[in-house]
Amino acid sequence: MKFSAQTEYGLKAMINLAQRGDKTKSIKLIAEEEGVSPKYLEKILNLLRKQDLVESFKGTNGGYALKKSAAKISVADIVIILEGPIEPMKCVGKVCHMENSCSLKNVWSILGQQIEHTLRKIKLSDLIK
Repeated sequence: MKFSAQTEYGLKAMINLAQRGDKTKSIKLIAEEEGVSPKYLEKILNLLRKQDLVESFKGTNGGYALKKSAAKISVADIVIILEGPIEPMKCVGKVCHMENSCSLKNVWSILGQQIEHTLRKIKLSDLIK
């Protein structure tokens, strides 16, 4: 299972913001520090803002900040917003023509649940250096 570049940059940006506490940080600065285009990062942060993980502020001291404490945001929260449900195979969570006869569906379902469980235990506050 691979996560997209969007999720990688989203996680990096969230860790970057977590290191600032409740202070705002500009997209330009985060993008520079994380090596991603500001336009792409803005798209990612807007997705996270719509789901109440970050908030944006306008003006000279504007930028983005976490909406809740880093200890209350799990890696799973971010991954699910940016990737969708954690499903290691395309067929998990969807209707499949082999659903009743597939011997592997349970394996992929259990694996997805375990990945999500593990990611829920990891909080942004655990990733701050």
